[in-house]
Amino acid sequence: QVQLVESGGGLVQAGGSLRLSCTASKGTFSAYVMSWFRQAPGNDREFVGTITGLGMYTRYADSVKGRFTISRDNAKNTVYLQMNSLNPEDTAVYYCAARRPGVDTSDYWGQGTQVTVSS
Repeated sequence: QVQLVESGGGLVQAGGSLRLSCTASKGTFSAYVMSWFRQAPGNDREFVGTITGLGMYTRYADSVKGRFTISRDNAKNTVYLQMNSLNPEDTAVYYCAARRPGVDTSDYWGQGTQVTVSS
């Protein structure tokens, strides 16, 4: 089964930028639709964005649209989340998720990486 590992989280000041990475252990990475979610303490896990297998289509939550960008490098089995203009409301644990449409009955999840934005 595919294993996902997030990295790149940390502490950043408001207005700053951070790039998260999510690397899959193996597989035909281009077969997976990759998504980013986040969860702040006391909140439900919320959708951040999605990128299709070849990176041709992306979709973002309204809360991050224009500030965050998803990209992927299938040769490296990696999906990225570039986060700009961060604010304290972006503080959360960020998770990547993978699913092969028509194959997987549920998402595979990484362990998450903490992003903290200070004011």
